[in-house]
Amino acid sequence: MVPASDLAWPFFDDVHRGAATAFAAWLTGVEVHDDEQDVDGSVRAWVRALGAGGWLDACARLDVRTLCIVREMLAYRSALADFAFAMQGLGSGAITLFGTQALRRRYLAPVVAGDALAAFALSEREAGSDVAALTTAAVRDGDAYVLDGEKTWISNAGIADFYVVFARTAPNGAKGLSAFVVDARTPGCEVTARIETISPHPLGTLRFTGCRIPAAQRIGAEGDGFKIAMATLDVFRSTVGAAALGFARRAYDETRTHVAGRRLFGAPLAALQLTQAAIAEMALDIDASALLVYRAAWTKDAGAVRVTREAAMAKLYATEAAGRICDRAVQLFGGRGVTRGEIVERLYRDVRALRIYEGASEVQKVVIARASMEVR
Repeated sequence: MVPASDLAWPFFDDVHRGAATAFAAWLTGVEVHDDEQDVDGSVRAWVRALGAGGWLDACARLDVRTLCIVREMLAYRSALADFAFAMQGLGSGAITLFGTQALRRRYLAPVVAGDALAAFALSEREAGSDVAALTTAAVRDGDAYVLDGEKTWISNAGIADFYVVFARTAPNGAKGLSAFVVDARTPGCEVTARIETISPHPLGTLRFTGCRIPAAQRIGAEGDGFKIAMATLDVFRSTVGAAALGFARRAYDETRTHVAGRRLFGAPLAALQLTQAAIAEMALDIDASALLVYRAAWTKDAGAVRVTREAAMAKLYATEAAGRICDRAVQLFGGRGVTRGEIVERLYRDVRALRIYEGASEVQKVVIARASMEVR
């Protein structure tokens, strides 16, 4: 499986076409098997395999088209594989973009090798989409900062080797936030809960209690935290759309195979016009998603400082479309579609969270509207 419809290939150069072909070949030969009873072990196994294959280098280079290519193909194969890759990029992205040379040397090489797992600790119970409302505090104390507060819905909580943590260093809203790298074993940093979701993956709550970290672990200048968070999400929002595209393609392929072989009223299910209409809508959504995702990725790779509007459009459309596609797949599979162990049943669960994390669909609409008004 090579990603992106033919319509999206104009956004690729020879390097990216080659990367798509090479990654597809590599992935075919990888023997990593997901275990929903051991998601921690599955994620670690995928990170090791991706590191050994040299594919985590894209997480440090932040070549967005490559990130999208890899996420699309991983999602087609495995939600946990996509999760493992995405978190290596998102969890270390702020260091790549804004970290000192010392921080980059210390953290990026182990991430790329697959020897260290990264995490992005932004969300709080009352501060998810409204980042400026977060309350975790970082108080300067000589050559260190002391962190106190709680983060929740943190992917890789409990298995990450380090967290990029956003905390308040001043009271003035978004301008009072700063970013820090916190090693998982730092005294005062603990995982207080693991969170179970419909699509299992490592997720939990972090608690910081008098957690003392060197001032050198700060990313960027004090007060730059909001800018750092938004710039990081600006890169990775398009890749969420790419993951959605991978889930959608898999559901589409499984559905086409099913309706061609399933007989109903003496003919293939595919012969019914309503089935054909559903397949047509799925195909349309996939091509539209591919165009939006790879346009946003190409725009960023071409040197745009911000792709807020393009990335929001890509994430919004691709994730909503993937939800529709997986839902139609379940419907066309009938009773099999809601049976545990069926691929489309798993995809139906896997795709749902994408419309929420890294900015819910409703937030993306606000982002697009505001950006569109600025353009005018």
